[in-house]
Parts: sequence; C-alpha cells; structure tokens
Amino acid sequence: MILDGQSPEAIAEAVRVLRAGGLVAFPTETVYGLGADATSDMAVGGIFKAKGRPADHPLIVHVAAGIKGTEALSRFAQPLPPFAQKLVQAFWPGPLTLIVTRQPGVAAAAAGGQDTIGLRCPSHPVAQALLEACAEQGVPGLAGPSANRFGRVSPTTAQHVHDEFGDALPVIDGGACEVGIESTIVDCSRGAPVLLRPGLITRAQIEAAAGERLSDREVLETPDPRASGTLEAHYAPNAKLRLMDAKAIQAGLDVLGPGAAHIAVWTRAEVRSHSQRVLQRRMPDDAVASAHQLFAVLREFDAQGVKLIWVETPPDTPEWEGVRDRLHRASMG
Repeated sequence: MILDGQSPEAIAEAVRVLRAGGLVAFPTETVYGLGADATSDMAVGGIFKAKGRPADHPLIVHVAAGIKGTEALSRFAQPLPPFAQKLVQAFWPGPLTLIVTRQPGVAAAAAGGQDTIGLRCPSHPVAQALLEACAEQGVPGLAGPSANRFGRVSPTTAQHVHDEFGDALPVIDGGACEVGIESTIVDCSRGAPVLLRPGLITRAQIEAAAGERLSDREVLETPDPRASGTLEAHYAPNAKLRLMDAKAIQAGLDVLGPGAAHIAVWTRAEVRSHSQRVLQRRMPDDAVASAHQLFAVLREFDAQGVKLIWVETPPDTPEWEGVRDRLHRASMG
C-alpha cells in the first residue's frame, strides 16, 4: 500500500510496522529505500529475503539529523577521524554515505558481518520525519538499501516500489527523488578518505571539505570494505543495455533500417531511425538532470518491453562520474 508522506498518521503507522520488525519503503533524495530497524538482525534479515540480496552484502544505515543523529552516530560507529567529521559537517543531511568502524555488538546483520558500517543522513523531509519519529520510539536508525530486487534498477518513485513488491509492502510516498542515483560512498575506516562509489558529490568537493586528498585504493595495504552498489554488475534493466558513442548508435540504426524493433535509444546527440518502433528519449546535456532521469528512463524502457537499450556514453568529466558508474554497471548485468 502507498502511504501519504505528508500525513502524520502515515508516519506513525510506518513507525509501528518498523518497531514490530517489519519493512517499510521510504523516500530519500537519492532513491527509495527498503527500511528496517538496523539494530534488529531479524528485521534486517527481512530486507535480504525480500530483495534476494546476499547476506554478506552490507546495507547503509540511515539516521536522523541533529541531536538524534549525533546519538545514532555514537550508537553505531566508533569515534570518527577528523576528516570524516568534516565530511559530516559539510554534507549531512545529504547524499553522502560514510563507511566507518562499527561499534561491536550492534547492527552486525546490516553491516554484512563486517567490522565497518555505512552511515548516511538523508535530506529528504519525509525521510527525516520518519527517522526522527523512529528515534523517538527507540529505533535509532533504518537499514535502507534501494527498494528493488537485488541488482535491478533502483526506484525513484513510490509507484516504482509498488511495481516491484506489490501491495504487501507499505510505501511512504514522498514524490519523485530529486537526485535520482544513489549516494556517494567514502570509506573513512582506514585512516584516509577513499572513494568507493561516485555520486552527485564529486571528488573535488570531497577533498575540499575533508581538507585532504582522496587516497588511491590500490596503494593501501588493506582491501576495500564491502559496500552497497559496488558490485561489477548492478542497476540492470531487464533489457540488455549497451553504452555506445552517438556515431555507433546512428550506424546501428541505419543498418537495421525500417525493420528495427524492440530497441530503445537514450542520447544527447540527435540520432534518427527509419523505424517507428524504435523508442527514443533525449538525455539532458546536464549531468545532474541526467542523474535525476536515469533510473526512471530505464524503467520506462523496460515497461515498453524493449530487448535492447542503446545509451550514448556520458562525457568523461568529473560531474558525470556518478552517471557513468551506474550505466557501466547496468551494462554488465
């Protein structure tokens, strides 16, 4: 069922379900999350079962802002290094996840059994209303991966979640997600900041806020902690997705000619098909706008029953890194 995110009664009902160990989908500024009480390994196990997600693939724990968020940090994480504290001050609430050293004995299932845990403070007002209400009722944080089957396209509207899980899952409707791709993930557990997953927040912004350069993960002596959304194949639509330059896309359409069918095209450059059965959408020239549209466009193509999706490769510039990352992983699915 879809609940009105502006209704206090809906928030109260969601908190009741979460306190009882159930699952509730909720909006964030990035994508919709599938939430459970992060301190309950049994409740978190429900997330892994619903998504079909491996239990050793960790989840991100979402916490409230302000005093409740500060209390949650000390509940889930050991003291943060100074550069991590600077990142919290600069980007929370917002689309940044920090991987930090976990407090022993808490949220082991959400952490995938690791000694580290991912923490984020979302900026979406409905998410904050839910997190604050949960904290007041003794639930300090919500484990919340994207509310979709494991490895598939992330949801950016309540209807996307409903399409994925049906009426059995309560979904708090907070409108379309503003950012549209998942948070930037920075590992802060090895003494220096390491970028694990790009997103809306760029490398330059991270380095400016942290006051130090991002470390090269290849030169560190310890391996990366496992983190959400970092598998080679992820975010994949049902159709096969290929990244191509505009000339290759146009050449492919020319070869197929009027008989082309079951193909969708998402490009910044203008391309033309001689077939009325090719579905074409225009990719914005702006990286932020493209991120906002990305998953919704892929879901639309799937809903139209296409078999192939041809996407023009985004520019190799810093602001496009998050979109390139999602499309590359989607093409590997």
